[in-house]
Order: sequence, then C-alpha cells, then structure tokens
Amino acid sequence: MNYLPYGRQTILEDDIAAVVDVLRSDWLTTGPAVAKFESSLAEYTGARHAVALSSGTAALHAIMHALGISPGDEVIVPPMTFAATANAVIYCGGTPVFADVKAESLLIDPACVLDKITPRTKAIVAVDYAGQPCDYDELRDIARRHNLWLVSDACHALGAQYKQRKVGVLADLSAFSFHAVKNITTAEGGMVTTNDPDMATRIRTFRNHGITTDHRQRALSGSFTYDMVELGFNYRISDLQCALGVTQLLKLPSWLKKRAALAHLYDERLKSNNEIRPLDALRDRTHAYHLYVVQLNASDRDEVFDSLRKSGIGCNVHYRPVYLHPFYRDKLGYTQGLCPVAEAAYKRMLSLPIFPQMDTADVIRVVSALEEALTKYE
Repeated sequence: MNYLPYGRQTILEDDIAAVVDVLRSDWLTTGPAVAKFESSLAEYTGARHAVALSSGTAALHAIMHALGISPGDEVIVPPMTFAATANAVIYCGGTPVFADVKAESLLIDPACVLDKITPRTKAIVAVDYAGQPCDYDELRDIARRHNLWLVSDACHALGAQYKQRKVGVLADLSAFSFHAVKNITTAEGGMVTTNDPDMATRIRTFRNHGITTDHRQRALSGSFTYDMVELGFNYRISDLQCALGVTQLLKLPSWLKKRAALAHLYDERLKSNNEIRPLDALRDRTHAYHLYVVQLNASDRDEVFDSLRKSGIGCNVHYRPVYLHPFYRDKLGYTQGLCPVAEAAYKRMLSLPIFPQMDTADVIRVVSALEEALTKYE
C-alpha cells in the first residue's frame, strides 16, 4: 500500500527549468531572481515591501530584531504553533508570553491576549494556524490601544484572506515560510512583508551580516567598499530557490482551490461521525488549508495515530504547546496548565493528509482508515 504523507511538495517541469536557468546564469545568490521573487510576492499580497530570507524562522528572527526586541521586553504569542514563533523572541533576549487559543479554531484568543499585556509588552504575534487568518480587527484594536506592534506569523497562510484582504498586509509585519510542505516551496526559504520602508531596510541589512549593500549592488555600482552597521546574520536566500518560488507562486491560486476542495470533501465525509470534529472554518475569511486538523472527542489519540501510520496514512500532530517542550520547561521554567485550551486540544488532535496531488480516492482512504481506527479503541 502506498504511503500517503500529511503534506508533499509539487514540482513541475517549469519549476525545474527555472532553477536550471539560474544554474546557467552568472548569479547563484544575491542576483536578479531574488528581487523578482520579492516583487512577485509583494504584488500578490498587496504589500509595499517584501524581503526574502533563508527560512520562515529567519523571517521571524529578523522581525524581532527590526522591532528592537531586547532583554526585558515581552512578546505575546500563542502556544499552538511551531517553536520558531517563540524562539525568535528568545533569540533577541525577549520573553515569550503565551496567550491561549480558541477551542473551535485554535487561533489566538484576543481576550487572552488582552489579559497578558503588561508594561513590558512590546508586540503581539498572531499565528494563522493551519492556514486560517486570526481575528485581525480585534488584535489590531488591542495593539493600537496599547501602542504595540502587531506581527503576523503567516507561515501557514499564504493566499488566505481576512475580510477580503490578503494575509501579508493585515499586520505591521508578516512572516511567510516556503518549506517543502508549505503551500508553495523554495525547499527552504522565507519572506517578510511590510508597508514600512524602514522596517524593510532593517531586515535587508540584518539578513546580510548587518551590511548595507550586497555583492550584486556593489558590482552594479562598481564599488568594493561596504559598511557593516550592526551585528546581523547570513540569512540570505539563493537565486535558485527564488526562481523556484516565482514559478510556484504562479500556481498558487489553483493549488488553493484544490486544497479547499479537499477540505470540503473531508468535511462532508466526517460530518456524520460524532467522534471526529474538524476545526471551524470561519465565515469572514478564506482558509489556505496548509493543514487539515481534526480533534477526536473520546478516543485515544496516540493509539489512533499509530493505527493510521500502520495503514500507510502519514497523519501528524500540530502542535505540542511550545512551552511544554523540555527546553521551555527545564531551562526557562514554563509549567503545564498555562494555556488549558491548547493543552486539551493537543491531546486530541490529528493533522490529516492534504496536498494538491491528492484526489477523492485518497480522502476516502484516509477517512475509512480513521473510522476503522476509531472502532478499534471504542
């Protein structure tokens, strides 16, 4: 039986040709393909500026640096996310403060955010979990009233919309990931979008060792001199990756439609089973469906997970609340019970396979295997 992973990249001949063209060119890094990918994604999202980096994690780190996060600062983040969201705060010396999520969507709860604000709070990070945008109107209002930065961790959500506005322009800065299982891929890669030119400049400098110009800019100007104005990192992304990103982005609209169709088919197939509850898809926004997540009402999640894996279904779990990882508990002193909604969801959740190459038969296979697994453990 063929193994069906929870996610898989789609690489077509035009993607391969674009990468080969770069390999035959004079620029493998800091070249024109980087600028083209940046301008393409800025145009797609409607943002004024886009800065490409080596990963979504690098994008989040660069944002925290650009915001000036430093020791003593607090940044409010949700626990239901990949660890990089909170790690980026720690990289800059700040403290992640975890605000719980809503049970029906696993999106950060604005009421919990409000409760976590202190005089040390500097920013709020909204994670568009599974590809669904957060409650940006409420979060924007909270940020404005308390003079805080609003950051969107949109690493799951390229192409999603909130009240007919695309993710990428809903916060002061937004971070994207192009890891292999994301809705488009550059193998590894990330992007920051913003309408703030000063923030864009800070991030461009930070990704290049804190140096104000890159090699291609110096070549074009005929200069060899450069200035390192701050301590940065090598978070550059290659032209090979960006060429792939450009061709992948052209296919995103059709892939989003396919993901939505697969999610709708899952919804229809699961709606009569009281033991399985998909997350709510909220009406005032469009979902990018990077993940399709369900919660099991009574069954043992780990036993169901094992059964699905033995059936060749590559289900997964997204995520253990960040503060329950050993580093956060043992080194930083975070404790269980901090976010009870997220903790309860973690014990019951599964991510089911969803990616554009799947078809109706694949969904039926997954649902059948899931229902069979549930009957074993009743």
